[in-house]
Amino acid sequence: MQRAGATAFGYLQKRWSEVQRLAVICGTGNNGGDGYVVARLALEAGLSVQLLQMGDGGRLSRDALACAREFRQSGGRVEPFQGVPEGCDLVVDAVLGTGLEREVTGAWGEMVRAVNRHPAPVLALDMPSGLHSDSGCVMGCAVQADATVTFIGLKQGLFTGEGPDLCGEIMFDDLGVPAGLYDAVEATANRMTWTGCARKLQPRRRTAHKGNCGHLLVVGGDSGFSGALQMAGEAAARTGAGLVSLATRAAHAALVSSRRPELMSHGVESATELAPLLVRADVVAIGPGLGQRSWGRAMLGRVLESGVPMVVDADALNLLAQEPTCRDNWVLTPHPGEAARLLGCSVAEIQSDRFQAARSLQQRYGGVVLLKGAGTLVVEAADRLPGVCVEGNPGMASGGMGDLLTGIIGGLMAQGESPGAAARMGVCLHGQAADLAAREGERGMLATDLLPNLRRLLNPEGGPC
Repeated sequence: MQRAGATAFGYLQKRWSEVQRLAVICGTGNNGGDGYVVARLALEAGLSVQLLQMGDGGRLSRDALACAREFRQSGGRVEPFQGVPEGCDLVVDAVLGTGLEREVTGAWGEMVRAVNRHPAPVLALDMPSGLHSDSGCVMGCAVQADATVTFIGLKQGLFTGEGPDLCGEIMFDDLGVPAGLYDAVEATANRMTWTGCARKLQPRRRTAHKGNCGHLLVVGGDSGFSGALQMAGEAAARTGAGLVSLATRAAHAALVSSRRPELMSHGVESATELAPLLVRADVVAIGPGLGQRSWGRAMLGRVLESGVPMVVDADALNLLAQEPTCRDNWVLTPHPGEAARLLGCSVAEIQSDRFQAARSLQQRYGGVVLLKGAGTLVVEAADRLPGVCVEGNPGMASGGMGDLLTGIIGGLMAQGESPGAAARMGVCLHGQAADLAAREGERGMLATDLLPNLRRLLNPEGGPC
């Protein structure tokens, strides 16, 4: 607790150096003990501190009680929580932390709502109160923090579900726990970053030609939806696929080729016409603009019959939900709505535990499942840890982003990456490209704004990749 409180107070001083009046709200558990340490250090630093106790202060845990005693010995006063003081510059949330398993109601819920109504910024210790540390689900209501200092281990709920919205900036400190102790604790997920994925990039051989870099076939673009298909194809090409073919409605083929001549666009009106294109493809990406009418159904049926490794997205997922099947050599990329249809449940159920939803999808459909959303998850198999991507931003909430991701993953698979590796690398590349684009602003970002960044990221410092 002493280390946690000192770490949190040090961060507070750096982030909010002008703060003079502090309100520290403490619970009765260890999280409250951390808050008492922050309050004592703030008092000793000359700040005005109001410590507000939630729950029965006489039931503090033993260690928290010792920290409370030190706070009082330093001249601090403890008051029962009756609202957030109007004049405070910063609120420290040290109430519930981790381990929450029931809804926040009654006086505890009123506390959360009072904190969220107050104009002062909020620093949460370990977890914002009310946020489930494993699922990232809000347990009835939760504190909206501007920053969260978390200790000893990263909690997966910080990075998915509502976590990214409620935590603000996340700062981690291991509190000096010996590295050997971590060996005795089983990890529950892997945190995926583009920096980690980029280390695995290998330079291309100087004698490489397009035939060495894979052939991706993108199937989709029913009447009126050629743009989705083109964006997927361009993303695959910018990711490095040697050849990219498109199978679309005949009326679209010439138009797409004129916009991006490097994409080989074919007018396909029947499953029979699709067959020769499938023979030449190393990987298929199906779904962008596919639609759910007879043409889309015929295309998906023929692709499934081919047995070619594939990426499945958009309406191909909606069609798959109607006739489920399982296979090992595909990547499914549903957003929460598509995931709900695939599992026959509600979106709320998917979002209540995204990790479990992704595992259920993988168990039912096989292969690799990539559950999109804030904190996109990648689940490969029961014996592999799920991955949670921490790249990306709200500017990606616009049409076409999913089509780009489909093309990126398909392009990586065509170049020889396994479905799991392509999904992990692809989602991080996609998110980091969006983060670069967001430097010009999140609102108004278009999917095609990411395309130049794909090439830049795959060729760091201009070196050969």
